[in-house]
Amino acid sequence: MTIVDAHHHVWDLAVRDQDWITGPELQPLRRNFSVDNLAPEAEAAGVGRTVLVQTVTVAEETPEFLALAAEHELIAGVVGWTDLTRPDVAEELARLRELPGGRYLKGIRHQVQGESDPQWLLRPDVRRGLAAVADAGLVYDLVVLPHQLPACAEAAAGLPELTFVLDHLGKPPIASGSREPWASDLRALAALPNTVCKLSGMVAEADPATWTPGDLRPYADVVLDAFGPDRSMFGSDWPVCTLAASYEQVLAVAQELTAPAERTQIFETTATRVYDL
Repeated sequence: MTIVDAHHHVWDLAVRDQDWITGPELQPLRRNFSVDNLAPEAEAAGVGRTVLVQTVTVAEETPEFLALAAEHELIAGVVGWTDLTRPDVAEELARLRELPGGRYLKGIRHQVQGESDPQWLLRPDVRRGLAAVADAGLVYDLVVLPHQLPACAEAAAGLPELTFVLDHLGKPPIASGSREPWASDLRALAALPNTVCKLSGMVAEADPATWTPGDLRPYADVVLDAFGPDRSMFGSDWPVCTLAASYEQVLAVAQELTAPAERTQIFETTATRVYDL
């Protein structure tokens, strides 16, 4: 098995600020993180391919990530950003595919979690953009908060031709131990066949100082029961995960939370299929 890490980031603060890195809790992330930093950790953990995911809603970032993918064998795919509401979004997606490394563009993501409108995904201009993503043969990553999950399900139901990939389990409140209404809303999303979920970001939603695998297990169990291993994939969420765990620890706990018979799908084949790696 060649392990695929379906979710990580990189950034260079000399190129642009990461304005979401604020407050003392996130201070350890206020430095540069590069593919060269990740590569030895990934190799040591047995990870052979990764998916690089956007971090900020800046148009220049996606071409930079595509160029990185062309230069680094580790990166097998990129989930970038573009403004879904722009009238020429289809043309913009085609332009990105023609750039150096454009063949590595596999999906699009927007920080829906930062939108004040819980129905943002259902706006006509956004839906038109999502349809263009589907027409381009790309997938759409969902980075949302639990209260936005019902809109995710409605959007996915309305666009059966588009694969929606839920990042970080929809950010359930693991630190509090609460599971409802997150679990019910996640199951409603999983009932749609064009949806997939990443086992990622769990340690970031737990208590960073005291979390245990037992804290994460109830949430991972809900995901695996709802989506099944053929629609679940591992993601490290590096370097955000380093606030609570090392890269090696994140991979190890994800393996601990999954059954041996499920691991080839969760750690390799689901991501390879969904992102066409």
